[in-house]
Amino acid sequence: MPKMKGGELIAEFLVNEKIPYVFGICGHGNVGLLDPLYQVRDKIKYVSPRHEQVAGHMADGYFRVKHQPVATLTSTGPGSANIIMALALAQTDSSAILAITANVPTSQFNRGPFQELNRHNQADFPNVVRPVVKRSFQPSRVEMLPLALRQAVTTMTSGRPGPVNVDVPFNLFQEEADVQNEPAWNGFNVRRSGAATEDVRAAMTMILAAERPVFFVGHGTTLAEAGPKLTELAKALRIPVISSPNGMGTLNMDDSLSLGFIGRNGAYPANEAGRRSDLVIAIGARFDDRSSSSWVPGYSWNFPTTKLIHVDVDHAELGRNYVPNLGILADAKEFLQQLLAELATRRIGSQPRLNAWHADIAKWRAEWAAFVAPNFEMHTNPMRPERVVADCRAVLPDDAIISLDSGVHHNWFMQFWNARRPQTMLNTWGYSGMGFGPSAILGAKLAAPDRPCVAICGDGGFTMVPHVLCTAVEYNIPAVWVVWNNFSWAAIRDIQMGYFGGREHGTAFYQGEERRPYNPDFAAWARAAGVAGMTVTKSQDFKGALEHAVKLRKPCLIDVHVDANVRPPSTGGWGLPPIKSNEPAFGKPYVA
Repeated sequence: MPKMKGGELIAEFLVNEKIPYVFGICGHGNVGLLDPLYQVRDKIKYVSPRHEQVAGHMADGYFRVKHQPVATLTSTGPGSANIIMALALAQTDSSAILAITANVPTSQFNRGPFQELNRHNQADFPNVVRPVVKRSFQPSRVEMLPLALRQAVTTMTSGRPGPVNVDVPFNLFQEEADVQNEPAWNGFNVRRSGAATEDVRAAMTMILAAERPVFFVGHGTTLAEAGPKLTELAKALRIPVISSPNGMGTLNMDDSLSLGFIGRNGAYPANEAGRRSDLVIAIGARFDDRSSSSWVPGYSWNFPTTKLIHVDVDHAELGRNYVPNLGILADAKEFLQQLLAELATRRIGSQPRLNAWHADIAKWRAEWAAFVAPNFEMHTNPMRPERVVADCRAVLPDDAIISLDSGVHHNWFMQFWNARRPQTMLNTWGYSGMGFGPSAILGAKLAAPDRPCVAICGDGGFTMVPHVLCTAVEYNIPAVWVVWNNFSWAAIRDIQMGYFGGREHGTAFYQGEERRPYNPDFAAWARAAGVAGMTVTKSQDFKGALEHAVKLRKPCLIDVHVDANVRPPSTGGWGLPPIKSNEPAFGKPYVA
């Protein structure tokens, strides 16, 4: 067995695991891996953005679109610290990333060399990263690398996926040993856990007995690629479907059974159905505060009066926020397949089911449409937010991918976007980090080069990572950025003005003592980076600008001036204790 350097071992491992990309930034700590990556450049592409946070978001976006993990590479100290936020976001949204970080040489452990953290433990980056990954591994000899790498990818893609960290001291890249890599894991979505037979039977019995059932699907349904099974079962039983943002598209949201998102910025029919249902079948959904109106009864849900079947691949989510009548630890796709098989053994008759329930839902849809439809037809200067959503829906094909940053623009898309396919709406949901949308779209475009990929991002969020433009030009990644320019941190400005006396302080962008609204010229900024840039101030111009940007097949940015004083109509609640949530702008709570 020939001796191998640790860097060569890692590169060979990445090839064996079919890792297609490494997104990373060089540093003295990881330079020992760059040459081995050069040797396998025909199998693994190395892409170097201008910031480590962007590298993490790119890996996250790639995984969400293709469900294939990629790796990141960061150097000792600040380089790896810069990826923490991206890993936190990936962990809370269940994205698999192999984060390779570098550390100081083992011979210098605890001597305080350049960029070592050693106050509590030697080479202590694993303690920095541990809260935001499923597991951190720190091999200290080349002989330890094969096991650490294999266990890392096993952990990354088993059960609920998530990021993992392998922290490699500098000397391991260069030192040699008589070792070889362990067999490839090839792990994601190839080993599925099903439910117990008696639980499947009990679930079907509860479903068939319900008069007002709903499905509530989250990212677990998307990750399991369970959309076709969900669609088949929902149609067979005529059960409407409520989606979390990361579950959107698992049922085509143009389908009459789709009710959209639930919560403060959810659709009115979804909140009405949620709080009036007698059974909720939650599959791969967490019941976080935003999708449950901060757990206040009557706003989105009415547990425990409403019965709950909760299915998740992560046991920690079962009973976290609501105690289920039936809790099932299972993969979403496998469980839905089991339900379909069980349904085939039951007699449900040929007459349409749940007619009264669907009549109620049709009434709520009509009320909601009458309330919101006129605003989608208006042309204003600056643009109303509804027009941005409507024109994106009109221009982008069913397979287009959008990524959304944290901000008020995300609230509008949660409420009104109809995802027609799964894995086409990429949200910063659990950790809600700014910079995700503009960065993740680069990874999404690499994962789906033949599909339109558009980031709808706030002016604040884009300004945090404007260097994404450089990466798009360097690597010829023809993504499109729609900068939602409302000259403010508008989501927080709205909270401040709503809860604290109507004043604005520190939540909008101004220049000078005259407090003129200020932002850079985003289109000029794009052109300076080599990206096509356009500015849209009239709503009549946006649709054509977006059509042009998509057809260009080059990196393009559209600076869209959006009215900050038009707010999404709340239909549920969201509390920031001890402040009580405002009442919905449309609809009323209903406590069963």
